[in-house]
Amino acid sequence: MPWAKYISVVLASMVKFVAGPITGMALGLQWYETALCTVVGMMLSVVIFLFLGTAIQHLMNRYRKQKPTLFSKRTRLAVRVWKKSGMTGIAFLTPLLFTPIGGTLIAVSFKVPRLTVIAQMLFWGVVLGVIITLVVYEFRSFF
Repeated sequence: MPWAKYISVVLASMVKFVAGPITGMALGLQWYETALCTVVGMMLSVVIFLFLGTAIQHLMNRYRKQKPTLFSKRTRLAVRVWKKSGMTGIAFLTPLLFTPIGGTLIAVSFKVPRLTVIAQMLFWGVVLGVIITLVVYEFRSFF
């Protein structure tokens, strides 16, 4: 089994969700292997940052040189999505827009229960993982 290829896709999708399908396609994996590894990578990132998110936020605040801007484009978008659709909206936009790390830290900052975060992220990760992987594999000539 090509474990190194699988690990590469998992690591790529831990940082940026769309990088998983592109990496899987470039390494010659089947679309279903790529989709599975992409979802595993996203969920691994979600679980790590879900349980370490508060500690990471405190650590960042401790060593930050200047106080962060309270209202940036990104925070406004997160608050707008949260007000309109709650955790479902955050989980839906995580693979597309926020990245697994960013979406999880947003959920942690809104104090969403861990089980809810995992369930929502898993559902939308699987749905969008399959869709994005199929799109990437279908339009491989563009990549």
